[in-house]
Amino acid sequence: MGTTLSRDALNRALIERQLLRERADLSALATIEHLFGMQAQEPKSPYVGLWSRLSNFRPEDLEELLISRQAVRILLMRGTIHLVSANDALGLRPHTQLKLDREVTSGPFAKRLQGLDFDEVAEAGRKIVEDTPLGTADAGKLLQQRWPDREHTVLGNALRNKLPLVQIPPRGLWHKSGRAICTTVEHWLGRPQQAMPREEIVLRYLRAFGPSTVMDAQQWSGLTRLGEVFEKLRPELVTFRTEAGKELFDLPDAPRPDPDTPLPVRLLPEFDNILLAHADRRRVIADDRLGVVIGGKPTVLVDGYVVATWSITKERTISVDYLDKLPKSRQKAVADECDRLRDWIG
Repeated sequence: MGTTLSRDALNRALIERQLLRERADLSALATIEHLFGMQAQEPKSPYVGLWSRLSNFRPEDLEELLISRQAVRILLMRGTIHLVSANDALGLRPHTQLKLDREVTSGPFAKRLQGLDFDEVAEAGRKIVEDTPLGTADAGKLLQQRWPDREHTVLGNALRNKLPLVQIPPRGLWHKSGRAICTTVEHWLGRPQQAMPREEIVLRYLRAFGPSTVMDAQQWSGLTRLGEVFEKLRPELVTFRTEAGKELFDLPDAPRPDPDTPLPVRLLPEFDNILLAHADRRRVIADDRLGVVIGGKPTVLVDGYVVATWSITKERTISVDYLDKLPKSRQKAVADECDRLRDWIG
């Protein structure tokens, strides 16, 4: 096993790969693909996430990707809505089906779905949403005509898990969002799903989030038995260890900056993947602060770590709630970045 990497070393590697040390001169689509998807439960979160990472990002850049179907909003990693490129949606979505199938039979609606032929429900639902895109509850009402003894919300929830549904515009647009209206990814993109190799998933995960343990990759993806994939890839990878002795894998050519590399203040949106992509998240946020992520609060990075949360006030200013006492110089740097975000939001 290789060299020990300190927490700060892991932090600097993550910040670098997430394009948070220096804003990149990349397109929005190239960035979304590099990041291997962005959390998008909150429709406007990816816009702030891209603003924090790109030098010349405009909201219209992402709106155009959604309208032109080059990027989509779809249920993916960990059973959550992600913004991904069209190609990644078709390649990743098949890998999430097993987890989503388990949720149907063991989740909160399982008892009320007992006795249903889920394949039959899914096929009926597919015809409905491919004919006319609908919200899942509305599609459930039409399914209820065939299964009148079932609640429409429960039937709609079954579709959410059983079908690869994309949320189509105006949902997710910056200037004009809307309800989550869905159709299938195959219908929207005009192409079939084709699962990408699990080896490709691991390699791209490491490029965006490494160095990482097997458990880190499983936490991010929601997939199991990735240890077998890492072992298959081992000859292509380099290994390190954490301060606790756990094995870390990485790409040989991936950036691993000096742990003392200075970092700017960055504002992250709700549920940013940088805070969710590892089993051990202490490389960016202390364990006793995970509640701010779970609670969906946007966060502030100072020197690479979460030290505060932020919000937009009714007066359209940025309010900061500090979790740590910071010197005035750091507070001024936070205030300056908040001013830049306020001006960008306009």
